[in-house]
Amino acid sequence: MRILLLDLDSTRPDHLGCYGYHRNTSPNIDRIAEEGVRFTNYYTSDAPCFPSRTALMTGRFGIHNGVVGHGGTAGDVRHDGEDRQFRSRLNHESFPSLLRSAGLRTALISPFGERHSAWTFYAGFNEIHNTGRGGMESAEEVTPVVLDWIERNASQDNWFLYVNYWDPHTPYRAPDAFGHPFQDEPLPDWITDEVLLAHTTMKVGPHSAQEINMFDNITNPKYPRHPGEFKDREGLRRMIDGYDTGIRFMDDNIGQLFKALESQGVMDDLVVIITADHGENMGELGIYGEHGTADQGTCRIPMIIRWPGLARGQVDEGLHYHLDLLPTLAQLLGKEPQPGWDGSSYAQVLTGGASVGREREYLVVSQCAHVCQRSVRFGDYLYIRTYHDGFHLFDKEMLFNLKEDPHEQHNLAESCKALCREAVYYLNEWHDGMMASMKSDIDPLWTVIREGGPYHAKGHLKDYVTRLEETGRGEAAQELIRRHPREGLGTK
Repeated sequence: MRILLLDLDSTRPDHLGCYGYHRNTSPNIDRIAEEGVRFTNYYTSDAPCFPSRTALMTGRFGIHNGVVGHGGTAGDVRHDGEDRQFRSRLNHESFPSLLRSAGLRTALISPFGERHSAWTFYAGFNEIHNTGRGGMESAEEVTPVVLDWIERNASQDNWFLYVNYWDPHTPYRAPDAFGHPFQDEPLPDWITDEVLLAHTTMKVGPHSAQEINMFDNITNPKYPRHPGEFKDREGLRRMIDGYDTGIRFMDDNIGQLFKALESQGVMDDLVVIITADHGENMGELGIYGEHGTADQGTCRIPMIIRWPGLARGQVDEGLHYHLDLLPTLAQLLGKEPQPGWDGSSYAQVLTGGASVGREREYLVVSQCAHVCQRSVRFGDYLYIRTYHDGFHLFDKEMLFNLKEDPHEQHNLAESCKALCREAVYYLNEWHDGMMASMKSDIDPLWTVIREGGPYHAKGHLKDYVTRLEETGRGEAAQELIRRHPREGLGTK
């Protein structure tokens, strides 16, 4: 058996052709989707990068494994403590260790462990290839490493190769020579002139159209595809085209891998898994070019599985977490799931076409690196509860009908109190189950708040208030100060 997993950083599904996007961003990915199963309601349990990949690699929610943020106490995996044996639980619970127990040699091509000092990310891999730029790699730097591995190893049997691409992540870095493949194609039609005006005149919010660079509007001349701000439709095009071009450039490089695997004679029998750590807001909640909320734009991710001999050309609409992949693979490989895993197998979707995910009433997704939010995905709705707004001045409760409003433009919380209460019931039910099933009595979301707030907001209030005042948004600055008295006005 041979398995290739493509982890495509910051790739949102609805910017891929196979998920209905109107631009031809992903012909090679689309081909795999036609030959396998495409999951439409697939979510990371914990966003963004470090929490998401830690949840995937441990098979446990961030509230259990301890990683919910990008710094502080919540930036380290919880130790096993006094129960630790000669080897830690990662020896038998990690994603790669599952595959090794099934007789596969495991290889990783990614700089991610170094990017976040996420050394537990490496647990269980037989070989590790660090592409060396901490996530600033462009595909033309990653692909030669993968092609070399394929040339040396692909014809052997029983391997698992995990490959990380970064091009959809900011700053958008496709080489100038790649050109502008979408310059004559329409922008997403939901961003009307009215929506564009609302976004370009927002009073406050990191990564808004006025501060795409988080807390300022600086454009790095090294990355001309990634603007620091935009004020009109031409600027919006630069932003959307930069993201989409990154996806298309990455997809072209993925096509090179597929050709190399075909030349080795292994492509037809290869299991291919295509997914991401998180998506990317492209206007949702007024945010552009960031994965900083617990919402649909950030937390919904692609999942495409082509498994020769199993389901082909199918679409599954059930509710799934990305950490469901571990028990699913365990079942398909004839292995027992680990008792510490939090996910549920959906192997029958691949083997028989039945969606176990439809039996889930809801999902709970979390974000504690840019804001502190927990959200409930249920029915047609997404309920977002904000504990720290990351200087966005979000309402404490937000509710969106994703069927009618997939881009989260109309908060229904005030008019739909009963639905909010239903969501809070689900949230409390989930939280009770999480706290009752772990040794620790500490919820790491509250650790983040007690340690000064989300990592990417902590210490930035003073400078951001100054910017708001200098750009005629003093009223918003004063509301930030009122809402965040504990932040002080220190500079990070």
